[in-house]
Amino acid sequence: MNISAHITLPEATFSQSAVDNKIDNTPTSEHLEAMKYVAENIFERVRVHFGKPIRINSFYRSQKVNKAVGGSLTSQHCRGEAIDVTGVPYGIKNSEIFHYIKDNLDFDQLIWEFGDSNEPAWVHFSLSMKGNKRQVIKAVKEANGKTTYKPFR
Repeated sequence: MNISAHITLPEATFSQSAVDNKIDNTPTSEHLEAMKYVAENIFERVRVHFGKPIRINSFYRSQKVNKAVGGSLTSQHCRGEAIDVTGVPYGIKNSEIFHYIKDNLDFDQLIWEFGDSNEPAWVHFSLSMKGNKRQVIKAVKEANGKTTYKPFR
């Protein structure tokens, strides 16, 4: 089964933490609907724009998988509304993906994930069928190891 033209269900639900901990990561029909929506309206548009594959680091996470990976209690990954991607293995800078989404597509949240001021380590984007905030932020690891989110400038 495919979520979209370039995303299979196994790719969208894969989690090494789920495998290692024998956690079921099967989405509900409601989650699948949300997954298809974000895949079609952001992922596929980015994929077509760059004309190259984009690697999915994380898409759907059940609550148990999300807890195992240390995700936020309110993570949109648990609702099937968020995807973490990188284009680096295919010759696309993550900053290019980030700016293309920011400047051209609708989204709920767009996060420059760690990295430095020139290049994020990966890009997080989300999209909700129930309305979107267009929040653009940057994830930063503080000296104490805690992650904070700051407005993107």
